[in-house]
Amino acid sequence: MVNKRFENTRLFLFDMDGTLYIGDRLFDFTEKLLSSIKRAGKKYLFITNNSSKGVNAYVEKLARLGIKATNGDFLTSSQATAWYLKRNYPGKRLYVCGTQSLKAELRENGFEITEDTEKTECIVMGFDTELTFKKLEDVSKMLCTKDLPYIATNPDYVCPTEYGSVPDCGSVCDMIYNAAGKRPFVIGKPSPLMIQLAMEKEKCTPQENAVIGDRIYTDIKSGLNAGALSVLVMSGETTPEILANSEDKPDIVLENAGEMM
Repeated sequence: MVNKRFENTRLFLFDMDGTLYIGDRLFDFTEKLLSSIKRAGKKYLFITNNSSKGVNAYVEKLARLGIKATNGDFLTSSQATAWYLKRNYPGKRLYVCGTQSLKAELRENGFEITEDTEKTECIVMGFDTELTFKKLEDVSKMLCTKDLPYIATNPDYVCPTEYGSVPDCGSVCDMIYNAAGKRPFVIGKPSPLMIQLAMEKEKCTPQENAVIGDRIYTDIKSGLNAGALSVLVMSGETTPEILANSEDKPDIVLENAGEMM
C-alpha cells in the first residue's frame, strides 16, 4: 500500500537516477513501489531533464532493469520544450544545438529545423552529446547580432556517468553567456513547466501531485515552484549537509522512495 501521507496524491512524478535506480542498479523497492501505486488506482510518470535521449532509450533501459514501461510513462525536457514552443513560438524555424534525438522530437511536433543562421527564427539549446565548435560559433553569432527567442531544455551543469560527470546543457549555456552575454529561457526542472504539463495531461491539481527526487535544486525546487508536494529522497545526490544548508526545504524527507509504501 502507498503510505497514508500520500492518500490525497493522484499523480506521482518520479525522477529516475538516484531515486528509482543508481546507474544500472535498480533499487530493491522500486518494482514493488510502482506496483503499489498502480494497485491503489493512482498514476505515476518518470520525469527527466536529460534532452540527449529519446523516450525509447529510457523504455529500453527500464526494461533491462526489470521495469516494464511505455512511452506514455515518461515526460522529458525535450517533450516539455516542444510543448512550450508550440504554445509560444508556433511555426518558428529552429536552430537546435542538440542531439539528433532532440531534433527528431521537435520535428515530430511540426517544427522545421535549420542549420542556416540567416533563416533561424528561434534558438534551442539542449544537452548536446554531439556538440561541435561550429554550433557554439553559430549560436554566439546569432545572439550577438540578432534578437531571437533563446530556449534551453534544462539548466543542469553536469550529467552523472558511471565514472563521474560530464558537462550538461547549463555548462554550455554558461559558455554562450560568456561569449554573447545572453541567458536562455529554461524549460526543465527547477522550472515548474514540466510539472504543469504533467498535471495538464493527467488533469490533476497541484494538491493531487507529488514530485519525488534526489536533487533539491532541480527536483524539489520544481515541485515547490509548481505548488506540488515535494518529496526528497536521500538515496542519490543530496547529503544531510546539503539539505541543512539549502534555502529550499522539501515537504517530506525520506531515506529512499521505498518509505513511500
